Amino acid sequence: MTMATNAIELSGEARGFLKAMASETRQQIMELFAGGVELTVGEVAERMSLAQSATSTHLATLRDGGVLTSRREWKTVYYRADPARIGKALSDLQASLAACCPPPSEAEAGCGCD
Repeated sequence: MTMATNAIELSGEARGFLKAMASETRQQIMELFAGGVELTVGEVAERMSLAQSATSTHLATLRDGGVLTSRREWKTVYYRADPARIGKALSDLQASLAACCPPPSEAEAGCGCD
């Protein structure tokens, strides 16, 4: 028996974003980068009370998911949010969700038929 499905086609950016943000710890880490703040692994580890190795893993996942960007200055790596890539991922996700699950029309929303 075959089931017909309307699979959501997510872009690589949207998939990466969802994976990066799937962890509550990574969500909390992202709060540290509000306002364009740039931080090192050590600074994030200290503020989050995490081991540096665990912090490095979380930051790599966020970077690979397109949520953070990094730059190296000698031996130190600085991380910061990547608003352009975050915006692209969110836009792609919104388009995918709208294609599969469009919001109800105003007439349907106001009918009180719940």
